[in-house]
Amino acid sequence: MNTPAFPPLRTECPPGACNCGRDALLQQPEADLRIMLLTREEEKRLLQRLENIASLADLRHMLRRMQQQLGLEVQVNTSGREVRTLRGITILVVERPGLCRKTRQAIPAAIKRSLELRPEIAFELLDEASLFAPPGLQDGRR
Repeated sequence: MNTPAFPPLRTECPPGACNCGRDALLQQPEADLRIMLLTREEEKRLLQRLENIASLADLRHMLRRMQQQLGLEVQVNTSGREVRTLRGITILVVERPGLCRKTRQAIPAAIKRSLELRPEIAFELLDEASLFAPPGLQDGRR
């Protein structure tokens, strides 16, 4: 008799080290367990991939794939005011059950490292809101 092979699930964090709600998530019969597929090894691969993004299109692609495969929502936004450094770019990982606290911190850090290595991606991100457009053309009329 063949039993279906289940993909490995993320191991639990040490007691008191995290508040991810892993156990509660696993107890829910209808829960979305995709985030549990992000094992520590897969997390390392994901972070390395995020650190090595090559363009804004590549970043957007990675964010879409993370949403599709893991149910993980990451928002990358620029400040409405003047942005002088990468601190003006906010990267938010939406909290959800099963998502480790350290992972929620590591993903934005990896993306910021990538933006520091390739400032042209940050410039592209800023230009999405027409930051670099000449005055009078910032409402989308070019």
